[in-house]
Amino acid sequence: MKKINFLSLFLLIWLPSQVIAEKLRLTIHPYLTAQELMTKFMPLVDYLTVETGLDIELMISADYEQHVEQLGKNQIDVAYVGPFLYVKLIRDYGEKPLLARLEINGRPTFRGAIVTGQSREKIGQLSHLIGKRFAFGSKESTMGYLVPYYLLKQEGIDLEQLAYYEFLGSHDNVAMSVLMGEFDAGAVMEDIFYKYQEKGLNLLALTPEISEHLFATRSDLPQEQIEKLRQALLSILQHPDSKTVLAAIKSNLTNFVPVTDSDYDSLRIIMNHMEQ
Repeated sequence: MKKINFLSLFLLIWLPSQVIAEKLRLTIHPYLTAQELMTKFMPLVDYLTVETGLDIELMISADYEQHVEQLGKNQIDVAYVGPFLYVKLIRDYGEKPLLARLEINGRPTFRGAIVTGQSREKIGQLSHLIGKRFAFGSKESTMGYLVPYYLLKQEGIDLEQLAYYEFLGSHDNVAMSVLMGEFDAGAVMEDIFYKYQEKGLNLLALTPEISEHLFATRSDLPQEQIEKLRQALLSILQHPDSKTVLAAIKSNLTNFVPVTDSDYDSLRIIMNHMEQ
């Protein structure tokens, strides 16, 4: 007969709840490699763990679709979500509690860029992309696909009018492939353009501004935990290590600021236009 471990039973009954609390998973969509994302977001996880008293671990989704599906089905506790993914999430699964959105250089919005390399044939305007090779990031990416493609459509350019196009996954992959001459042009976030500008990447056009990336939670996360997480994010500038935590995620990230669902209405208009 198996003996009962009375010490373990005693600890389960009497230890404070936070000691045996279930871990909360902060999950990131894979817009960079897993190792890069771990490096970027671990300081934030450490900060949130201390400030909220919650046991938080960092996870990286396998792909964009999994990220949306798992948060939609409440299988992720807290998620870092791109704008395009967020609008799809709400459309397909209903509202989710929102915590905060990013503020970059004092702005809670961002832009994408259509970029070119050192092509033999001069590409001076969007209309010159007809018949050219084009690189997108992920098909689920706001600035890696949706908004730049919207910009092309506004100029009367459809995908079929390109010589060919591919989805390369990350913004860095797009920038490097354009620089190497594998593609004539590509779609990246604006800050990725500046990252590679000195290496020869050229700016062809900027997209409209869209509300920034945000943090959301599963629908059934206890309200007390939601408030702790939200308050910790919105008050980060009061912490002495705030600059280190913010800069790890993005060098020009200046704060986390309040967010509402209506902040993404302009993106909904673009998505509705693209689906017509």
